[in-house]
Amino acid sequence: MKIAVLSGKGGTGKTTVATSLAQSLPECQYIDCDVEEPNGAIFLNPDLSQKFPVQVLVPQVDDNKCNKCGECAKACQFHAIAVVKNKVLVFPEICHHCGACIIACPREAVSETKRTIGFVETSRRGHFLQGKLNIGEPISVPIIQDLKRRMHEGIPVILDCSPGASCTVVQSIEGCDYCILVTEPTPFGLHDLKIAVQVVKKMGIPFGVVINKATSDNTSIQDCCRESQIEVLLEIPFSKEIAEGYSRGLLPVQNELWKDKFRKLYKEVKKVQA
Repeated sequence: MKIAVLSGKGGTGKTTVATSLAQSLPECQYIDCDVEEPNGAIFLNPDLSQKFPVQVLVPQVDDNKCNKCGECAKACQFHAIAVVKNKVLVFPEICHHCGACIIACPREAVSETKRTIGFVETSRRGHFLQGKLNIGEPISVPIIQDLKRRMHEGIPVILDCSPGASCTVVQSIEGCDYCILVTEPTPFGLHDLKIAVQVVKKMGIPFGVVINKATSDNTSIQDCCRESQIEVLLEIPFSKEIAEGYSRGLLPVQNELWKDKFRKLYKEVKKVQA
């Protein structure tokens, strides 16, 4: 079963939930899809023994063939290639690797070359994966695609997504069996939860909500979920003890009581496949 853990906003405890769930299961594969700032390894302490570069194809121009007609620039929707003062300029950082410029060139002067944008790290058995986008790179989807190609079959897969509801999140949750939406009882938490709900509904993926930093005097999330008939899978209380443990790299599931709660959460999620 492929389970994606996501949140509409950052700081809600998404990685806390994803890593706690992974640590509660006897065997699973954890994939950190937050490639701009992966931090699941801090809590799961994997043996990252393998590293693979992630490369994309970007255009290069043969000046001997090019007549500076500008058809390649007209075809590029992202302005990654331009013809200025009888010279072709390529901006590989903003290229979306679609190949339109190659198709558009009437003289076959544009070809493709490989460019490294980041890398994927895996543990020895591949039960832990994380991707890292190189600093300054704007497009992370190819790294997420590489991570998902390495998913195992036959064991639960936990995908820790990036915060928000952008194309990176959509790429991460595509093909998943279930989504766990992690939120917090704040106005921003509620607002961004509603956005995340719209995304998973649009993609037709079953989902439920985990409320982190829950308090007895603020039931805004519970009220919203009840009105929208959304299942609340688990509530993690606003706790100084949990926060202090987290600051030392310790998850709530170090306590057997919480480990049992996360096991029950997984059983509830697994019913979707039954």
